[in-house]
Amino acid sequence: MPYNNLRTGRHSAIGLTYHVTTVTRDRLPIFLDFDAVRLVVRQLKTLYNEGLAETVCYVLMPDHLHWLMTLRGGTLSDTVRLLKGRTARAIGGSVWQPNFHDHAVRSDEDLLALARYIVANPLRARLVETLGDYPWWDSMGLESG
Repeated sequence: MPYNNLRTGRHSAIGLTYHVTTVTRDRLPIFLDFDAVRLVVRQLKTLYNEGLAETVCYVLMPDHLHWLMTLRGGTLSDTVRLLKGRTARAIGGSVWQPNFHDHAVRSDEDLLALARYIVANPLRARLVETLGDYPWWDSMGLESG
């Protein structure tokens, strides 16, 4: 499987699924704003339409994004850079901290369990009492059983 060296310890491979976490600048709660959330979601869809990333699930917390995605084209760094750059331009100003954290999902990991863990972040942060009360998450193509 071909890998592209992105930085020490980071590899990128088309077809792999990654859990990406990226944080807002100074941990500002930018995603309390509905319009800012819509701009990020629109870019996730644009990356899919461009054949770069297929979203498995995401949750936008007030000051960060958890994104479970399958890389379909390009590199992981370039795809995240596009997401962050486009949303920053659309929202206006400096939105994101420069780096991001990623975890390549191993073939022996339970993707459904990982997706459930990701979208349950608002519950663990005590932002809501039930996941249905939190509006800024979605999952695509996951079968429950």
